Order: sequence, then C-alpha cells, then structure tokens
Amino acid sequence: MDLRSLSCKSCIVVIFLLLLVNDVRAYIPTKRFNVEAFGAVGNGRTDSSKAFLYAFTRACQFNGYSILLVPKGTFLVGPVVFKGPCRGPIDFQLRGIMRAPAGAVGMDHWISFRYIDRLMIYGGGILDGRGETAWHYNDCSRNSNCQSLPVSLRLDFVTNSVVRGITSLNSKNFHMNIMGCTNLRMERLHIIAPAESPNTDGVHLGYSEHIRISDSIIATGDDCISLGPGSKNIEVLGVTCGPGHGISIGSLGKYQNELDVSGIKVRNCVLDGTDNGLRIKTWATSLKSKVHDITFEDVIMNNVYNPIFIDQQYCPGGNCDNSVSSSVQIQDVMFRRIRGTSKSQAAVNLRCSRLYPCKNIKLADINLSYKGPANTTCLNVQASAWGLQKPDLGACI
Repeated sequence: MDLRSLSCKSCIVVIFLLLLVNDVRAYIPTKRFNVEAFGAVGNGRTDSSKAFLYAFTRACQFNGYSILLVPKGTFLVGPVVFKGPCRGPIDFQLRGIMRAPAGAVGMDHWISFRYIDRLMIYGGGILDGRGETAWHYNDCSRNSNCQSLPVSLRLDFVTNSVVRGITSLNSKNFHMNIMGCTNLRMERLHIIAPAESPNTDGVHLGYSEHIRISDSIIATGDDCISLGPGSKNIEVLGVTCGPGHGISIGSLGKYQNELDVSGIKVRNCVLDGTDNGLRIKTWATSLKSKVHDITFEDVIMNNVYNPIFIDQQYCPGGNCDNSVSSSVQIQDVMFRRIRGTSKSQAAVNLRCSRLYPCKNIKLADINLSYKGPANTTCLNVQASAWGLQKPDLGACI
C-alpha cells in the first residue's frame, strides 16, 4: 500500500474522530434552572436563600449540563453553601444582584461553593456584601479573640472552573477566598471596597495550585491579592490594584505544618497609590516553611509606598518578640522591569531573616523615582542586580 495513501487515510480518521467528539459535546443534555421558578423574589427584601438552595440542588442533580440563572433583580440571600459533587458541569449565571444580610452573621462565609468540578460563575452581575453594615464589628487589630466576619465568596475544593466578569462590592471580610482549588481561572473581575474598610482583601488563595487571575480591577482596604501557604503555580496577569495594600505573598509562618509557596508569577500589573507594592511577608516569630521560584516582572508603580518589599519581621499587632528571627526561607526571587514612582523614600526594602537569610534575590532593570533621593535597605540578603538600577542597589549586592 502507498504510504502517502495510508497517511491520508489516517488523517481522515483523526478528523472524523474530532468531529465526532465535537458532535457528542453539542448533544449533551442541557437544562436551565431559573431561581425565580423556585420561589426567589428579586425585590431586595424577601429572603430567597431556600429558593437558591433548592434551585442549585436540582441543577446539581441534573445528569447533563445545567445552567442556574439569577436574572435581573436584587435577591436577598445567605449565608448559603452550594455543595457538590454534581453530576455534570454547572453554570452559575449571575445577571442580577445578590445582596447579603445586614450586620455580622456569625459565619465565615456568605456564599460558598464546595466540592464542585467544572463550575462556571459569570454573567456581569453583582455580589453586594453590604460590608458597611458590619465593618464596625471588626476589632481583630486589638482583640486576638475576635470573631471573623464572613467572606463574600468562598471556593473550597473547586476544580477545573472559571469565575468571570462579575463584581464584588463591599465585602464584610475578604471578597473572595480560594482554598484547596485546582485549575481555576479568575478573569475580568471588578472588586470594590473603600480604602479604609478592614480586611477586605480582594482575592486570597491558600493550598491551591494552577490558578490564574487576570484582567481585573481591584480596589480594596487590604491586599488586592494575597497568596497564603500552599499556593503553587499561580499566575497574576494584567491586574490593576489600588487603593489597597498591594500584591502580597503571605503572611507566612504563623501556623504549624504550613505548605511551601512556589511557582508564583506576577506580570503586567499596575499598582496605583497602594500602601505596599510587591510584598513577601513572614511573621517575625514564625514556624519553618519556604518561599521559592517567584517572579515579579513588568509592573508599574504609581505613587506606591514600599514598591519592592520583603518583610520578615511582619508584626501588625506590634507584640512580637523581635529577638527571634523568622524561620521562613525565601529564595529564588526575581524582580524584573519594575518602574514608576515611590511614595516612600525606601523604594527597595529587603528585610530578611537573620536565621534564614534570603538567597538568590535578583533585581533587573529597576526604575523607581521618589520626590527626593530614593534609597535602598537590605538586611540579611544575598542578591544580584543588573541593568538599570534606580535607586542604587549597591547596598543589596
């Protein structure tokens, strides 16, 4: 048999199989579940929690592709837990507004999705956390036994999923908390809370991997994005942050058996008027773990305090033992093409552990201006620098 003929026949078989797969996908059973059909009322006053839960239960049990629709209107909901596993992929199409109950509700979540594979949350709608009714209850800065306020959106053990094109407004605590998740894309998000709102981190991640946060605007009262223990292979791309506390890794080292943080890439972001820029923070008195394989590149700073900041004496309450040095090892960190303006004289501030000095910190093409002469602070760090060095990085090398 002619080899070219055999090759041609093989191509035809492959094309046929691809067409067959696409055809099968097109005929997966699909069903829409409108929350109003289950008793939800979009008047902003009627508690629709039971209707949402019933609609989700039916959608989750459907043996096919289900779409849970939240139509235009304002729906008072929560706290609610949407728990899988589900029989098929599920879309949560948020077109209207979901409004949280007023005040502190005594739970760690408002809306929670758990143990779901192939979840898609989208639709251009709004999660209104009504944080203004609860922020005055937040006394954690002065009370170690304080009760945490609810996170607006929790994703726990969610896999192969997407959160796209929604707005989170005025969360009582974190806007979004991602825990134990794998293969998650978060894109075109709009996250808003006043600069003075306490603990309103935009997106917090922990014990999750292969997560991408992209093309989003985050303006909050705390970290725009914070990466906690166990964050692995995380990409932050095209995020505009401010006001807020910048993009942070940490805080780390507070609890026993924390997993390492690695494979973090922050690229093409803008930080505007934030209290910190690109920050790695570990508790002054900390337990052992490691931060490594970190890249920050192509980031613009507009009037930012501490644009480049490693803080291994993090102690927000001010009651730490400064004689003890951090046990978190930071190594293999690249800062490349970081440019803009600093609001603090110390544009580059690397304060590493005496016990475990930072290793292999690289700074390339740094261009940060201050209204006067900017400076650099480096303690217990092994670093190298090349390309443009503004401010002068001699103290770090």
